[in-house]
Amino acid sequence: MSDLVRIYASSDSFAGELMRGRLEAEGISVMMKGEGEGPYRAGPVYLWVSAGDETRARAVVDAVNSGAFAVSDDDVLEAEGAEPEASRD
Repeated sequence: MSDLVRIYASSDSFAGELMRGRLEAEGISVMMKGEGEGPYRAGPVYLWVSAGDETRARAVVDAVNSGAFAVSDDDVLEAEGAEPEASRD
């Protein structure tokens, strides 16, 4: 990756991993810096993408932060082929 742009920062390494996964699921290559080494990761994390992916990456970060990718329990049940609670009554 050349011409990298920082598009995300968090003091929570787990949140950083989740955001990296979402960006990669959207086909955006991500470089993660700042997480601690070993099994007890702590400290801030920063996600970097190529300048060419910046606009798309920021749109994904904004969508995640707004809750656009949130799922409910009913969504999970439906995906598994079960009926949502409201339909069972």
